[in-house]
Amino acid sequence: MQAVTNTKNANVFAIRNLIEKQMDFAAWTSWIAPLDFQISGNVLVLTAQNQFSADYISGVYGAMLKDVAAQFALDVKLVVRGVVLNAPIANDNNVQSYAPATDTTSAPVAFDAFIASDENAFALSAAKKVASSAVSFSPLFIYGPAGCGKTLLADCIKSESKNVVMMTGAGFVSEFARNLQKRTIFAFKDFCRNCDTFILDDVQSLSGKHATMDEFLQLVMDLRNMGKNVVLTSTVAPNNLTGFDRRAQSLLASGLVVDMAAPNANVKRTMLLRAGVKSDIADAIAKRIVGDGHMISGVVNKIKTYKELMGADVTLGVAEHLLADTLEKFKTPIAMVKMMCEKLGVSYDAICGAGRAKSLVLARQIIMAVLKKSTRLSLAEIGNYVGNRDHATVMYALRQIEKLQSSDLMLTAQIEELIAACR
Repeated sequence: MQAVTNTKNANVFAIRNLIEKQMDFAAWTSWIAPLDFQISGNVLVLTAQNQFSADYISGVYGAMLKDVAAQFALDVKLVVRGVVLNAPIANDNNVQSYAPATDTTSAPVAFDAFIASDENAFALSAAKKVASSAVSFSPLFIYGPAGCGKTLLADCIKSESKNVVMMTGAGFVSEFARNLQKRTIFAFKDFCRNCDTFILDDVQSLSGKHATMDEFLQLVMDLRNMGKNVVLTSTVAPNNLTGFDRRAQSLLASGLVVDMAAPNANVKRTMLLRAGVKSDIADAIAKRIVGDGHMISGVVNKIKTYKELMGADVTLGVAEHLLADTLEKFKTPIAMVKMMCEKLGVSYDAICGAGRAKSLVLARQIIMAVLKKSTRLSLAEIGNYVGNRDHATVMYALRQIEKLQSSDLMLTAQIEELIAACR
């Protein structure tokens, strides 16, 4: 009897080791290691803490567990502590059905709705290629800051493609958990795979959801192996996704990764014009809208609502009043000088004073050069803002900076950064 018990214990130990070798560390520690392993007759009995764990393990790792157990001439039975499941790990897809919890249909969006800057032209071309179903890459991974147009581009792909499944990252997590609970997980899997193009918006929402992420990565691999298109959007590049292991990051980066930039002033202007904002107003406020595409939508809505409620056109004065919390205030020359003093680590009083220390003189000359390039001030006016220097002093400063820039790339970069901050 003791010999039989020892043999069973040895087999349990060997089975655990074999399973662990076939899984990544995170999945093993999250799902399989907590199970209680026992051998009863010719059955390997695995005891889970709750029904959720049992359903997930059955759906994701069932086939692998059966294969390992078969090597020891054993069947597998998964049980929940206190509740015995009547059958070994198995599934009959024919008795399951799936329907999304919410209606995900939306109005079609044509690619013409997406206003592409030069920085986003490549992303737009890649999206059109996916919509034409003529790609040799999958997944297409689009990343960029909030409001740069990732979701709009994904909606365009959805509208221009056939047989598409599109979800948000949060929606995928919710549906995965809901169908595990309802024991319709296999129908949900079939739903996600029964498409020509699968789109997941905001993939970073899967961070830390280990069970959902394992299923999602398997979905991506299955779709790619079937020649289907996969489109993913994120706020960061694959290798910067937190909560994703290297295996996940490398898979997501294995197709085509393209980055998107926030709308520039020209894109903002075009968006305003398309929304019916008058040309002169669009020209005046486009460069002063502080924010992304979402902010522009808010600006457009505010202008449209004003016209509807007040029954009057929006003049530039009205627009500046309405958007006082949104528009960037014009920078005065004195504000520019004080901002540059702070960035250069010198005091405003010292810049305007008579000090001749080498570092102070260089900072003063840099400020003069930046004012020259970022404003329409005359040389005399520039001199007035840095301690009433005369025209000749400003001319000398500009020549000195030009000479230093020809051999000092770091100085050039610093000046360009200050110019950008002044505009």
